[in-house]
Amino acid sequence: MKLKILSIALGLLITAITGQAQIKEDFVPSSKNQPGQEYPQVNSQGYARFKIFAPAADSVRVSLGLGGRGGTKLAKTEDGYWMGTTEGPMDEGFHYYNVKVDGGKFNDPGAKNYYGSIRWESGIEIPAHDADFYALKNVPHGFVQQILFPSPSTNTSRRAFVYTPPGYEKGDKQYPVLYLQHGWGEDETAWSNQGHANLIMDNLIADGKIDPFIIVMTYGMTNELKWGHLHEFKIEPFQTVLIDELIPYVDSHFRTKANSANRAMAGLSMGGFETRMVTMNRPDVFDYWGLLSGGVYKPEDVKEKSDVKLIFISTGSKERPVEVKAAVETLNEVGIKAVSYVSPDTAHEFLTWRRSLYQMAPLLFK
Repeated sequence: MKLKILSIALGLLITAITGQAQIKEDFVPSSKNQPGQEYPQVNSQGYARFKIFAPAADSVRVSLGLGGRGGTKLAKTEDGYWMGTTEGPMDEGFHYYNVKVDGGKFNDPGAKNYYGSIRWESGIEIPAHDADFYALKNVPHGFVQQILFPSPSTNTSRRAFVYTPPGYEKGDKQYPVLYLQHGWGEDETAWSNQGHANLIMDNLIADGKIDPFIIVMTYGMTNELKWGHLHEFKIEPFQTVLIDELIPYVDSHFRTKANSANRAMAGLSMGGFETRMVTMNRPDVFDYWGLLSGGVYKPEDVKEKSDVKLIFISTGSKERPVEVKAAVETLNEVGIKAVSYVSPDTAHEFLTWRRSLYQMAPLLFK
């Protein structure tokens, strides 16, 4: 007993001196791993542990873990593997990352890949305490299907993914539509793969918290841009694709309520920027607007001819909560219905946006 007490006291002393908690050895494989792969792993505190086989390498590091200080350095073991654990716990939810082997950038062979940062990157999931709302459950599920729609303005066919709610394939019911945009460096797969938008919808519908609606997710870039050149993005070509090509295609191929009162647009990060610009330019098309870590609206941005019924603005608590709350208060003061949401303990990341969709969906089409 004395030995146990001494051990606990020593642990507390180390924590006090280093400012770090002791790492619990309850690591399990990440839910985003390739089938049968043991690493990367996560523990109950939010630490991540990596194991990479690179016997001829001189240095290996993972981009996660040390903020702006270069990521997590891995140490070589006798069997040719490199191992390491993040210096501290990470935010809950999904994170992109890559592995640098002798300076070259690669993906972790143990993890699944997700399109982000203009490339397919490795993904890891730090279990969230509130993950139940986007969990895969034994409830009726909708379908996510790929469509290819003609785009004369870009002289090609473009791709979108369409979520139709459970039961859509039966009957002749018509549905409202949310046009939901991804962030910069991502594509039209992001909201389904990283965001679990379909599972969020399935669970909300199963719980009776929303009336079912369709979600359309398409690629938001019409002119490819490199990092640091976002100021060169032009909204007009994408606006043409969205309003003149995609929306008419969706309305003619799916059972939609084809009017502004049953149409919403929202987006995360750059998708929020696109949403803001399109809704300001064409307020007659959408009656529900959503910016998820994508800026704010000012009263003068909402034109008098707009029939906007709701503006939803969200952010992570580690982003710009004060600005978002202030903007929503100002909109409400001048008679524009607006709602703010701040995701607790998250930054510019997918748990912020999963939670934002979960909070926004029940407010749409009322």
